[in-house]
This record gives sequence, structure tokens and C-alpha cells, in this order.
Amino acid sequence: MNIYALSSGRGPSGIAIVRISGKDTLKVCKNLTKLKEINSNEVNYCKFHDPKNDKVIDPEALLLWFPAPNSYTGDDLAEFQVHGSNAVINALLKTLSEQDNFRLAEPGEFTKIAFQNNKIDLLKAESIGDLIHAETELQRDQAVKLVQGNASNYYNDLREKLIKSLSYIEAKIDFAEDDLPEKVLIEVQNSIKEIHKDIQKIIEDNKIGEKIRDGFRVSITGEVNAGKSSLLNLLAKRDVAIVSDEEGTTRDVIETYLNIDGYPVILADTAGIRDAKNEVEKKGISLALGKSKEADLNIIVIDNSSKKINNEIQKMINKDTIVLLNKSDISDKQNHEFNVDTVLASVKSNKNIDKLINLIKAKLSKKFSSNNSALITRERHRVKLNDCLKEIDKFLKKDQNKDLELAAEDLRMATRHLGSIVGKVDVEEILGSIFKDFCIGK
Repeated sequence: MNIYALSSGRGPSGIAIVRISGKDTLKVCKNLTKLKEINSNEVNYCKFHDPKNDKVIDPEALLLWFPAPNSYTGDDLAEFQVHGSNAVINALLKTLSEQDNFRLAEPGEFTKIAFQNNKIDLLKAESIGDLIHAETELQRDQAVKLVQGNASNYYNDLREKLIKSLSYIEAKIDFAEDDLPEKVLIEVQNSIKEIHKDIQKIIEDNKIGEKIRDGFRVSITGEVNAGKSSLLNLLAKRDVAIVSDEEGTTRDVIETYLNIDGYPVILADTAGIRDAKNEVEKKGISLALGKSKEADLNIIVIDNSSKKINNEIQKMINKDTIVLLNKSDISDKQNHEFNVDTVLASVKSNKNIDKLINLIKAKLSKKFSSNNSALITRERHRVKLNDCLKEIDKFLKKDQNKDLELAAEDLRMATRHLGSIVGKVDVEEILGSIFKDFCIGK
């Protein structure tokens, strides 16, 4: 079966790209263009026709032809570049749907076929999805590094070391009468311990890779009517939260996704902290306290003119907080001192908000584990690495003189878990969950 899809966005646009792949690709290209010769890996200028009635779909178009195995999917593949009106796109897709053994591609199917044809590994396939969905510079940079194979190379290197150690253990089992030098077995132990150390280092990353991919959680909390919702709206550059002079307006948690100078941030506005009597407001305050504990960073908003600060708010101030003393347009003298980063600002007049943004970036950047060779970007990777560590722990605890065969099985399982990250073992059960979030046509 051959597949086709619109790989660019819907029109109207200057150009639209339609991609097809499968064993009948060249045949369909000739039927639609009437070209006798189609050159590979270069641009072919052509017209697209509907073979059914010879009607011209697009009088000026381009065709790129990539024969297998030198294509993105590893199968025959072609890309049509046509004018990007919805009428042209619809006509071309309708014509392709009428060709024998052609169907619309499923989301991510082109990349799935590339994986199945060993053009890319599973980690690269996932990173292509991340690159498609990247919205900030930080997300793009991380996805590019993964697409280029940085993490794949690192995991493959660890796996090769495990396989090498396993081969020595299996040699000891198969040729028991021929004693391996004691030095070799000691080297195996040292190598496995080093691998254990490397994997442990990757796991202890504060989940920075996932946070870059999904967004850092930043919570706005603090006093009632101190300007928290106004700050959310200002940073979001739109009216996300209702702003009122009435105290206790915000009861629930309001979240919005922001790109703060390249940093992906999920910003949450929460209820003001005070001794409330209303049960609904008490629930809102409880949610606010819970959200602040989950956050990577808390922005605590305090009215600069406040005479006394709530004890619960005082307890929240720590190294992972920024104190924003708001309403400096009323009084520009700082009335409170804290042993954490503090910004005297005015949300109303947009005063010193740029300082707040720079502090947010500086605080988040300190959470990076830049010395890691591979960042975990999905929970699937973390689970497999933890499973690998458990098997290595079992291996290291065994008496290798008595339980050598069981020790070898521990290493085999560790190798399998590590290999499944890049797709070196049977991974059919996880393919669906990986490719379902791709765009159709990728």
C-alpha cells in the first residue's frame, strides 16, 4: 500500500507540499505529470493533471523524486510543490486518493516507516516529533541535538560496553574448563560499575529534559489583591485572568503557556494567601499552596505598602522564589527586605518587569545539568534506565563464582532495557504511542 499526505500547513499559502511514498510512487508521478523521464534528487519542473479527465490541477509545479533506499522513509518517495490554495490542494489530494493502492497516511506514518526501514532509531523518531512541536528556542535546541544523534550515540555506547562485558561472562560459562584471567573478570566488574555510575548521573537530572520539552512550572502566589492576576495578564500579553479590586477574586488555579525569551513556561495564577472564612476561598488557598510546592519557581507578589506579611507567605520564601514587591507606582521606597531575589516593581505601569523576566530566566537556567551527555526527554526513557539500573544492581550483588549464569541473565536484561530506548529490541507495543502525536504527512 502507498501513502500520501499534505506535509505543509493548510492554505492559502504561496506553496504547499504534498508527499507520497510506496512502490507505485514513480508510476503515479508519471501519470500525474505526463513526464517520460523524472530525474532523482533534483527539481523537476512540471504540470499536474488529473489522469481521469486530463484536467490541469496546477500548471506550474515542482516534483522531487527520491528512489529507495535513499529517501526519508527508505521506500520510493516523492514531494510535490504546488500553489498553496485550498482548491489546488484539495484537487491534488482527491486525485491521489483515486489512484490504485493509495491511501491517506496516518499521523507520523512517514517517520514510522523510516524507523521500520532502519533509516532512523526510535530516539531520533521521537526527537523529530519534538522538533515539529517546538515552540521556544530552548525546545528547538534540545530537539536538534537529539535529531543529530547525541543521545542515541551515548546510549548505544553504553549498550556496547554492556554487550562486551556480557560476552566475557558468557565465554566464562561456555568454556568453563578454560579459565578466563582474573584480570578480565575484574575489568568486567569495573566496567559495569562505571556504566551504573553513568546511568545514575543521567537519571539524577532534576527532570530538566522533560521540563524543557513540556515547560517549566512557575507559580504566582502571595498576598490578596497584590496584583497577581494583573502580572499574569501582563506576562501573557492578554487577559487570561479576571482582574478586580475586590479581594479574593481568584479562587481556582489559572494556567497559561508562555515563551519567556526562549524558555517554555507554564505560568499559574493562584488564590491570595490569607486567613479566609469562606470555604470556597479556603479550597482555593489550599490549591495555591499545593501548586507552589510543585513549581520549579515561585513568584511571590507582595504589596510594597503592606505593613505586615502573612506568616504562611513568609514560610514560602526560599531559594526557589522571587519576591515581587508590587505597586511601586504608589510608593517607590522598598518597605520590605528579604534574603532572596527581590524586585521592586509596578505591574500597573510595567516598571521593572524586565528585571523580573531576567531573574526568571536566570533562576531556571541554574537548574540545568549541562554536564550530562544525554538528557531524558520522556518518562519512557526514565523508566527503561531505572529498569536497566535494577538489573545491573542485581548483577553486582551476585557471587559470580556461584551464580554466573544468573548474573549473565541480569546483564542480558539490562542490555535489553537500554536498547529499547533507541529501538534495538522489539518495540512494537510503544510505536503507537510515539507516532500518534505527529502531524499527518510527517
